[in-house]
Amino acid sequence: MLEIRKPGYAEYLNLPSSDDEPVDHEIQNLLPNLLLSILAWLWSDRADWTWNVDMGIFYYRNGQLQPALCPDGFLSVGVPRQRGDQLRLSYAMWMEDEIPPIFVLEIVSKTKGGEYDQKLLRYADLGVLYYCIYNPDHYQRDRHDPFEIYKLIDGVYQRQSGEPFWMPELELGIGRQFGSFQAIDREWLYWFNEAGDRYLTPEERSALFQSQAKTLAVETQALEEQAQTAKQRADRLAAKLRELGLNPDDL
Repeated sequence: MLEIRKPGYAEYLNLPSSDDEPVDHEIQNLLPNLLLSILAWLWSDRADWTWNVDMGIFYYRNGQLQPALCPDGFLSVGVPRQRGDQLRLSYAMWMEDEIPPIFVLEIVSKTKGGEYDQKLLRYADLGVLYYCIYNPDHYQRDRHDPFEIYKLIDGVYQRQSGEPFWMPELELGIGRQFGSFQAIDREWLYWFNEAGDRYLTPEERSALFQSQAKTLAVETQALEEQAQTAKQRADRLAAKLRELGLNPDDL
């Protein structure tokens, strides 16, 4: 029986980082980075995950290296946040203990990319548990919904319902909501908690912190003014008592 040599670090270094296909919509870069920015704060104390944007996923089947899969964003759990001093050049399954991404995001653009057929089959073959397709602009053309999420069950993707959709394996939900990111007001995808409340973006947390700090400063100033007023009243009362020949310290 012919033994298939397991690929290693040398093969990894020679892989392209992505498919070098330019995006045709700004949202394909902005939205995955929005999700990353939220996740980086939520999981800041964890080192067992990686979220990558437009990075090539490489794997072997029957000893043959398969063409790269390059989702707009993907999340893997159970892998190092960083490998030593190096950041990932690509996501090679043989370098990741054969752990596939648990969540993949594809954003449909004007150029059809096989999100509903070829990619769906390949992500299933790879073993991706959740496959999310966001199609805000071309869903009518494609005869699909703007937001669809699929779960791999017995090797086959089954469409899921509910939004935001809760993923217990990740303890995260995902769904759409109108908001602002980098001064752009539009519908975005966000992470949600189990109660259906969405997590804030870094910009929103910063604005909230500044608002709370401003409120605290105003309240502190008001308390200081009240204390000053109370002291002035006490001083006036003490002066009146002394005019009457009484020592306020003896009272």
